[in-house]
Amino acid sequence: MVKQRVESVVEGKIRCDACPVLCYIAEGRSGACDRYANEGGTLVRLDPFTILEQSDQAVPFLDGSDWDGGIAKGGQVFVTAIGAGTTYPDYKPAPFIVGQTYDDVDMVTVVTEGIFSYCGAKVKIDTDRYIGPERAEVRVDGEAIGHVMTGEYGSQMLSLGGVHHLTGGSKKEGRVTCDALLKLCNRQAVTVKVDEGAEVVLQAGAPPVVDGVREERMRVGCGSATIGMFAKQWVDHVDEVVVVDDHITGVLSEHQAGKLLDVKPTGIKVRGRKSTPGRYFQVANPGTGWGGTDITDPLSILAPFKPKDAWAGMRMLMVSTTGEQWGYFVLDAALEPVAAELPDALRLSVERIEENCEPSVVSVLFMGGAGGSLRAGVTENPVGLTRSVKDALTHVSCGGAPCYIWPGGGITVMADVLDMPENAFGYVPTPALVAPIEFTMRRADYAALGGYMDAVRPLDEVLGEAERREAAAAGARWPMDGGNFRGNL
Repeated sequence: MVKQRVESVVEGKIRCDACPVLCYIAEGRSGACDRYANEGGTLVRLDPFTILEQSDQAVPFLDGSDWDGGIAKGGQVFVTAIGAGTTYPDYKPAPFIVGQTYDDVDMVTVVTEGIFSYCGAKVKIDTDRYIGPERAEVRVDGEAIGHVMTGEYGSQMLSLGGVHHLTGGSKKEGRVTCDALLKLCNRQAVTVKVDEGAEVVLQAGAPPVVDGVREERMRVGCGSATIGMFAKQWVDHVDEVVVVDDHITGVLSEHQAGKLLDVKPTGIKVRGRKSTPGRYFQVANPGTGWGGTDITDPLSILAPFKPKDAWAGMRMLMVSTTGEQWGYFVLDAALEPVAAELPDALRLSVERIEENCEPSVVSVLFMGGAGGSLRAGVTENPVGLTRSVKDALTHVSCGGAPCYIWPGGGITVMADVLDMPENAFGYVPTPALVAPIEFTMRRADYAALGGYMDAVRPLDEVLGEAERREAAAAGARWPMDGGNFRGNL
């Protein structure tokens, strides 16, 4: 366990200054955050201090270096901020400032766990099913923790957390929001309820569960795109195809793809707002039925066929954008669609639609702003770090995971929690999330921005304090390769 400096002791209780709560912790007990404890009169960090080991590189047969017979090229490690501790109360350098040589370049990595009151999660849910209206509040235990955002192609989007939910509401709202964010970022399942919408079980890397139904596939495309993709596979086996979709329902005979393949008019009439030929909006209301609509009977979106163009025996396939729902109909003498057995050739095309649908998963991206106090743990002049990040002299990572740095002012980061080691996040009951963040740069650049050069420790010394070693995720970008540390900048 990493030992922490003790600020004061009162009646045998240690005052922990790792966050603004300032717990007094008795012997054998932990603080309110369960991250620090009093062990024999010493303040210790309970979560293991973690390093990453690079283990997915190919064996260096041809690069001229020695090979020990192993299947991976070893010797490369990265000190993460997981378990490192915080800079609070912000007047001191980051807990670990590590110097090491990487590819013959002297590097420094500044490691700290940030206390993020300004943080949240962007959640992508791969489903066409309606989860609720845009701007609807998302709740856990009845408390608002975020809202529904604009949907993306084949996915619903949520924005959860943020300072207004963490600190701007009631104590319960802040506590529930912090707990939900902590679970989501640590890859645990959270059940949310959307106002005027669905109940959804969210877990990073797992399929979403919408109103008790586990999602399997996200759509191959909108109805119009599906027509274009599969028109040639349909044209010799059916007279009409309708791909039902909440956004854009496609009709083969009217679509440009059908026109170019000489599909003749069928007299079909689709309810809804016609956009361009073969493309219809608002054929039904949003829902959890066919193609993200509220319908269970696909024929409900059709008006009577035009006798001028329709004919008895006309064959029609109706299918959803995931291939999960389909129906095959043949028009009778009264030009009414009658359900019939799906021919093998069309069954193959329906299976092809399913095959082209990617697995449905939930993606959770942690998002937070590195405030001035956190940056003060890197340099006495915090704006220098901001400028260094913007100039690509400093690489930012979260638990070793690559970050997207938002443009504009400040250092606002976004990282996929699946790229980070498990249980990378903690919390403090202020409430706020505690998230790992690392700043890596050349030693000369660190000195130039006013870094704490006296606090730089050699890698070998720090490794002796690490309690958990994690192999970097296969295929993940190695943190030390994230910046342009060589050559001219």
